[in-house]
Amino acid sequence: MENSTLTNKKPLIIIYAIVINFILWLLLTETFYYQSLIAGIIVSVLTAIIFWGYFLFPGTKIFQPARYLWFLAYVPVFALACIKANLDVMFRVIHPERPLNPGIVKIKTNLKTNIGRTFLANSITLTPGTMSVEIVDDTLYIHWIDVKATEEEQASKIIGHPFEKYLIKIFE
Repeated sequence: MENSTLTNKKPLIIIYAIVINFILWLLLTETFYYQSLIAGIIVSVLTAIIFWGYFLFPGTKIFQPARYLWFLAYVPVFALACIKANLDVMFRVIHPERPLNPGIVKIKTNLKTNIGRTFLANSITLTPGTMSVEIVDDTLYIHWIDVKATEEEQASKIIGHPFEKYLIKIFE
């Protein structure tokens, strides 16, 4: 967003940030005592005023219900990938010969937003056996415990695409 456009939307962004901060406060404190609510409002307002520039969108995307449905569909896909990867790593640890073929591979992503790319990198890192090393534009460098493909397109298909098709619907 251009700086002037961001400044023009400052009040909307601050209100959005206050609401999000206060909801987060309620989730973290799990209490409705008036002292806690007053403290939450004060903290939410102060952090929204101080850090308003870090809220890069005025909240239009976050209120689209379809994004939450796609996220709910993503959770079991991610959980299944984690379970399969955990079993694979467990097998490699207990196998007498420890079949490893580690390496760093380069994958391309179709995600355009920084939050989408970051979420993809974190999803890859949270899946045992893979770890995101670096993100450069639309390229991710991944350390892989068992390199099954060295070509960028094939590695992208194996590592990133199972997550990416959901993340595009959530973050783009």
